[in-house]
Amino acid sequence: MKLVIISNRLPVSLSEGEGGLQFSQSPGGLASGLRTYLNSPSCKVGSGYVWVGWPGRSVAPELEAEVTRRCREEFSALPVFLSPEDTEAFYEGFCNSTLWPLFHYFSTLVSYREEHWAAYERVNRVFCEAALQAIEPGDLVWIHDYHFLLLPALLKQKLPDLRVGFFLHIPFPSYEIFRLLPSSWRSAVLDGMLGADLIGFHTHDYTLHFLTSVRRILGHEHEMGQVILADRVAEVDTFPMGIEFDTFSGRATEETMVRARDDFRKSLGNCRAVLSIDRLDYSKGIANRLLAYKVFLEDNPSWHARVVLIMVVVPSRTGVEDYQRMKSQIDELVGNINGKFGTPAWTPVIYQYRSFPQEQLLPMYAASDVMLVTPLRDGMNLVAKEYVASRADATGVLILSEMTGATSELGEALTVNPNDIPGMARAIAVALEMPADAQKQSMQAMRERCRRYDVVRWAGDFLDSL
Repeated sequence: MKLVIISNRLPVSLSEGEGGLQFSQSPGGLASGLRTYLNSPSCKVGSGYVWVGWPGRSVAPELEAEVTRRCREEFSALPVFLSPEDTEAFYEGFCNSTLWPLFHYFSTLVSYREEHWAAYERVNRVFCEAALQAIEPGDLVWIHDYHFLLLPALLKQKLPDLRVGFFLHIPFPSYEIFRLLPSSWRSAVLDGMLGADLIGFHTHDYTLHFLTSVRRILGHEHEMGQVILADRVAEVDTFPMGIEFDTFSGRATEETMVRARDDFRKSLGNCRAVLSIDRLDYSKGIANRLLAYKVFLEDNPSWHARVVLIMVVVPSRTGVEDYQRMKSQIDELVGNINGKFGTPAWTPVIYQYRSFPQEQLLPMYAASDVMLVTPLRDGMNLVAKEYVASRADATGVLILSEMTGATSELGEALTVNPNDIPGMARAIAVALEMPADAQKQSMQAMRERCRRYDVVRWAGDFLDSL
């Protein structure tokens, strides 16, 4: 038995250099997490794995054979090549202009274009044919995320005895939101997902939302998460994704990281640090976070020149007009706060519009007194767990949006509603003034939970159930 993993992106990044195409391992959370599981003693996949996915860029037809060979030999991967037109209509179109806003409850931003749906169906069929090249009798197939909601049923139609698992890494919305999809699309999506023998979600709420939609749209009842279909049973269950806890916790105590943490703290002078790290996206609530910090500074003048917000925004979809407008709004808010409250000796917001490798993020996590994680909606949010894992001395305070999947596990965090600006401002004040013993009591409980249910346990539980 081998494991066939299917996701939109391969765990391989392709770039073009002077010597032609360059290959490197992707640092993405899913890729690194599954690599950790596959290399762990807990892994029960006897014959290794094959990872099926898009290589992240267009590849000239004459280079496809070489890319396929190197991906197979160096990364146990099978690349799926898409035309630029299909990539645009599938990824930027149906995935990110229809499913992403709808499943994150931004219904006014949803696009309903037939050509995008047609591309989504077409690409799911392309991936089905590609996966069939890698699948052998007895294999397990694990499909990931909203890009491939139709794929489980397509594979099951070709190989009825194949064991197929599907995991959704974003929220599954309530029935009233999901039903906004045109009737033929929503039925096809649910039928497609039910092609899997096991369907996993981050939280119990997402699981219930899916089962409610299945009952009200398709008419299938369930018994304790088991959906009775005409020819088989599909199991629907909750598997909250963890992180590589030991990696984050262990590296945070390494001498080089401790030195980098101390250097980072020194650079802030006597200021306490509030950290915010997010990809540029409307679901992340970055503007609300800045407004809350502004209200906090207005209401708490005693904290002026004693606190700094370190705001890291990772570029995303830089060519999309809505995202450019969002970036402009964030730039203006940062400038407004720094202009209103800043002095020659104190900058209230240190703003970085760039991505950081893990070795640079770890000192930031370890040095920051408060972590501000306040998305408007998020499937899980692993940044919150990474902060907890990096706090080796069990100090620090996590402020966490109740709209994230992580709140179901990190109940000791200061929970806020990201639409309540004054409430978030008050939470920042409470976090900065929290006594060390109270910090440790909360952080130790969250660290133990993250340690017990790490990414290896998550993957192992899912595959054992499958």
